[in-house]
Amino acid sequence: MAQAAGWARELGFSQIGVTGVDLASAEPGLSAWLSNGFHGEMDYMQAHGMKRARPAELVPGTVSVITARMDYLPAATPPQWQAVEFSRLGRPQEAIVSLYARGRDYHKVLRSRLQQLSERIAKAVGPFGHRVFTDSAPVLEAELAARSGQGWRGKHTLVLNREAGSMFFLGEIYVDLALPPSEPVGEHCGSCSACISVCPTQAIVAPGKLDARRCISYLTIEHGGPIPLELRPLIGNRIYGCDDCQLVCPWNKFARRSALPDFDERAGLSGSGLAALFGWSEPEFLARTEGSPIRRIGHERWLRNIAVAIGNALAACDDPVLRQALLARSEHPSALVREHVAWALGQSGAAAAAQ
Repeated sequence: MAQAAGWARELGFSQIGVTGVDLASAEPGLSAWLSNGFHGEMDYMQAHGMKRARPAELVPGTVSVITARMDYLPAATPPQWQAVEFSRLGRPQEAIVSLYARGRDYHKVLRSRLQQLSERIAKAVGPFGHRVFTDSAPVLEAELAARSGQGWRGKHTLVLNREAGSMFFLGEIYVDLALPPSEPVGEHCGSCSACISVCPTQAIVAPGKLDARRCISYLTIEHGGPIPLELRPLIGNRIYGCDDCQLVCPWNKFARRSALPDFDERAGLSGSGLAALFGWSEPEFLARTEGSPIRRIGHERWLRNIAVAIGNALAACDDPVLRQALLARSEHPSALVREHVAWALGQSGAAAAAQ
């Protein structure tokens, strides 16, 4: 695999590893997570059941899994980037988009390059059965990554690497080749529980256990209906995803910048005001998010998320510009948008009464 590792680096990957397909020891944890309902509305997880932990059932003939890691911090990321990102929370009128989503859709980037890596391997060893994945099927990505030496599972459930933190994407190639497995690495979180403490909604209910129903990333991306009332104030000005558990992690001082321009920040997705983004029409939203992971939530959820953020900003300080932005959407065709706009306008009233 040494030669394949070189090819992977040429394609923009930071590391590859290999593991077998026996994930039986992970099944009890997966089953308990599903039984507790921690997957929320992600019904596909329940539907696939234990297939996630059985690679050979998902792709018959699979005997090994090649895992790949790709760093995604933009090349221009400043040295004190964690502090820079945390500072955005102190500017409630500014919209926060998760770091990974400010560039090109990672699904497209990784899938293409995993396929290219597979083709290079095929040229060297001959045709072989394979299938590439990147967050696109019932695959236990983090478990496979940890078993193949990419890192260890942090208390926030993400994979951590001593040389790269957690700011990276994962991808897999299921193969019908019997390959020597990589050596797993030990855990290095120790007594640190910073990620658990910092979570705004306390979605990390125990070390290594995440209740997605409370996670801001889930609520702003995967969840399709109204955001629970009690969680709205906790979302702050985060309109797509949440990075807090990664920003506070000491290991992310080692997070690496990507050499690929794909993950460079797009104009308008970093440092923009809530009112400006809330004013995007649906055609404008689709145009500005073309090729971006944000497009998958659609314009309706985009407006829902921003309405919540505007409500939180108004609760802190009444702003006529933000109130006017909400009023302009108060008769929106979507009942979901109208309800969140009405809630946000109510926050403005509460702020005014408190003054």
